[in-house]
Amino acid sequence: MTEKNNSNFFDQVYQVVRLIPEGRVTSYGAIARYLGSAKSSRMVGWAMNGSHAHDPDLPAHRVVNRSGLLSGKHHFTGVPMQDLLENEGIRVTDNRIENFDSVFWDPSEELEYD
Repeated sequence: MTEKNNSNFFDQVYQVVRLIPEGRVTSYGAIARYLGSAKSSRMVGWAMNGSHAHDPDLPAHRVVNRSGLLSGKHHFTGVPMQDLLENEGIRVTDNRIENFDSVFWDPSEELEYD
């Protein structure tokens, strides 16, 4: 994948992330599947790692791994990822979202893809 394609993919990731409702979370894999690139969850992770430089207001804290683990928490500066989630009413214990299934937001079910 070229740098230009990476940039386009990252922009698509950011568009989806902006749509995650407050108090809900999704996974890297769910975003990748929604974008038609099911095997690109790691690329979604890379997009999220660089998201703060791209758009500091992007709700990147709402993207976690497939089991609800706050795997990207070390990329947050300022307010910790866990605090951001808890401020939205999401409970976190031992770096994992409690009741993950009940707060999980799947873009493939919630959004129509153009």
